[in-house]
Amino acid sequence: MLIAGSALKGYDIQATDGRIGTVDTLLFDDTTWKIRWLVVDTGNWLPGRKVLVHPSAIAAADHRDRHLAVGLTKAQVEASPDILQDAPVTMQMQRNLYSYYGWDPYWGPDFYVADMAGLAMPGGYEYGGPQGIESDMLVRGGDDGDPHLRSMASVQGYHIHATDGAIGHVENFLLDDVTWSIRYLIVDTRNWWFGAHVLVSPFAVASVDWAAGEVRLDISQGQVKSSPAWDPLKIIDEMQERRLHAHYGWPGYGW
Repeated sequence: MLIAGSALKGYDIQATDGRIGTVDTLLFDDTTWKIRWLVVDTGNWLPGRKVLVHPSAIAAADHRDRHLAVGLTKAQVEASPDILQDAPVTMQMQRNLYSYYGWDPYWGPDFYVADMAGLAMPGGYEYGGPQGIESDMLVRGGDDGDPHLRSMASVQGYHIHATDGAIGHVENFLLDDVTWSIRYLIVDTRNWWFGAHVLVSPFAVASVDWAAGEVRLDISQGQVKSSPAWDPLKIIDEMQERRLHAHYGWPGYGW
């Protein structure tokens, strides 16, 4: 199922023996566009503390009641390695968590592995498959923040540029709650095409200037205006996705 990323803020996180807190934000890897961490605010249970939960720990998602069940106990979470409040999430912090829980950092199906090997990713990063990412993760610094880890909330509002001009800004994201990947950027085009919202796949992202808050696409304004209509109030289905991908010539998502 595809769900708006911002909608997950405030979801209850339910351990096997009780509630541990709520989702504060999501962190994604800008080389693969996969969600790498849920930042969980533990509230009154562990005052003043936030913990990171890897998507592989999610056992079930209940979007009606707004909670995620995780295969962890409260004792496990309480004894987990600390992350520093208001400090960058470092590779060392992440390695400590992977080791403590036995989580696999390369968990889960990833359409980018199959469809994007060897392609240039945003920011000029060349993705060469799972081994490429593993090697890269091992050599990154331990004390500075992970340079490829982004807060989803911080990217909302980024300006979007087609090959021939601006088209709008990032309003939200659509996530796949099985693979925990960013499937689409939701673009608000109000200043260019009044009243319209369009979906853009990460496949279309040519580069991102993280400092300037700008995303550049390899598609034109004309292609965007002639793309299949999308209604934000309706659930997108596979047939609509297929039409969208056929229009732009994007690869599919494992169809």
